[in-house]
Amino acid sequence: MQNDLTLRSNELWCEIKPELGGCIAGLWLGDVPVLRSTRAQDLHSVRQSGSYPLVPFSNRIGHGQLQWAGTSHPLVKNFEPEAHAIHGIGWERPWEVLESSAQFAMLSFEHKADTAWPFDFDSSQVFKISDNALEMTLSITNQSQVSAPVGLGWHPYFAKHPGSRVAFAATGRWEMGTDKLPTHHAAHTGLDNDCATLTVDHCFDGWNGTLRLEDSVLRTEVTSALSRIVVFTTPERDNIAIEPVSHINNALNLMAQTSASAESLGVVILQPGDTYSCAMRIQVERAV
Repeated sequence: MQNDLTLRSNELWCEIKPELGGCIAGLWLGDVPVLRSTRAQDLHSVRQSGSYPLVPFSNRIGHGQLQWAGTSHPLVKNFEPEAHAIHGIGWERPWEVLESSAQFAMLSFEHKADTAWPFDFDSSQVFKISDNALEMTLSITNQSQVSAPVGLGWHPYFAKHPGSRVAFAATGRWEMGTDKLPTHHAAHTGLDNDCATLTVDHCFDGWNGTLRLEDSVLRTEVTSALSRIVVFTTPERDNIAIEPVSHINNALNLMAQTSASAESLGVVILQPGDTYSCAMRIQVERAV
């Protein structure tokens, strides 16, 4: 059953497709796409959406093997041909609409342990739109009888317009191997680059929580209290992924493989019944 949602406040509007991973099909300022945008009725793959939630982990779990509490949990490898589990499971499952209005929506998703993720949890998304901003909150509650590791984030793809430039400050970056897993951490000050020539696919930490994307059409600001952000684009792509996340790539396995603490990698450990939440804001205005 179709239950596509449209949120609108003056010129800013978005369409949400709950049954398709609780994703944002598109976000527009007037007729200008802010995100990679498709009308919800025409969107048939979450991989082509404007944004989707990352729950209960972000990015990759190496080789689809979760190492946790001394046990190896084989996970579904859900992004062929890659050999990893990627982006959690919320983006692949239908979400239920709990509440909606012209400027607000709340969605929920309940997971029972399976081969994609071995812990029970509930998750919710809240969307609020105003004249110049879309605010999103993502929450997860551990419904298992044991402690469970979690991570949250978002995977928005911002449209590249002529003259696009991305800028943010950070203190470090995780370098990656050819298998797209992190190899080591290095000092890094962030980015201030022309998107047309930029090649990047990294998780930055020590992010100050503000990123600016400016071009000849729009001025966009992404903000979050999260201190890590994944940025991915190449010159061939017409979009740039800007992903506020709670933990670094493959963090859950790096905990098991190294002496790094959960806190240093951003892993949240929830006791039964506990909840973790985070938020992000996309603020946008016309460049002229």
